[in-house]
Amino acid sequence: MGFRLTRMFTAKQGAEARNVPKGYLAVYVGEAQKKRFMVPISYLKSPSFQNLLRQAEEEFRFDQPMGGLTIPCIEEVFVNVTTSLNNL
Repeated sequence: MGFRLTRMFTAKQGAEARNVPKGYLAVYVGEAQKKRFMVPISYLKSPSFQNLLRQAEEEFRFDQPMGGLTIPCIEEVFVNVTTSLNNL
């Protein structure tokens, strides 16, 4: 895969994973295995990202199993959406 994650990056394991940089939002993505990503809060305005948030609301409501925002889609779809947002 040849894409750049200039504005989105995966969190490191351990204590650093709990820290979220200012201006970012931590989300968990995946179906069976969840992976933590941090995305710019500016993505919240995007219709495509809002669609992912609606999916999370429909599936989990306020009961987020990971303790943070969980988006129930495959990782590849999430990366495609956020990559397209990086290119705007």
